[in-house]
Amino acid sequence: MFFTAWAMLAVLGVYFWTGVMAGYARVKYKVPAPSMEGPTAFQSAQRVQVNTLEQLPIVLVPMWLCALYLGDLWAAAGGLLWCGGRIAYALGYYRDPTQREIGFIVGMVASALLIGGTVVGLLMH
Repeated sequence: MFFTAWAMLAVLGVYFWTGVMAGYARVKYKVPAPSMEGPTAFQSAQRVQVNTLEQLPIVLVPMWLCALYLGDLWAAAGGLLWCGGRIAYALGYYRDPTQREIGFIVGMVASALLIGGTVVGLLMH
């Protein structure tokens, strides 16, 4: 599960990056904690971070289950696909909140593939 471990670190790296971007926006737009209200750019950065946090359970758990029951490379590929989707989601959201859909879809497809891969692996056992 060597490659899956690296993919998990990449997933956590994406999450860390979104947190840093939300913190940067809080400072840049002078939004004092714990306020969640501010300019659209701040709200977008905050939503990206929270949405990414909400997605972690549906990528990390199936990624490890897929690694256990289907294979390390399949799981790592799914995790990296999710990372690409979340990065596209974030960059789109930062530019214009209406431009986040493609990244969202890619991330959800990656999670669905990991869940499906787990099911396939379980059925093969």
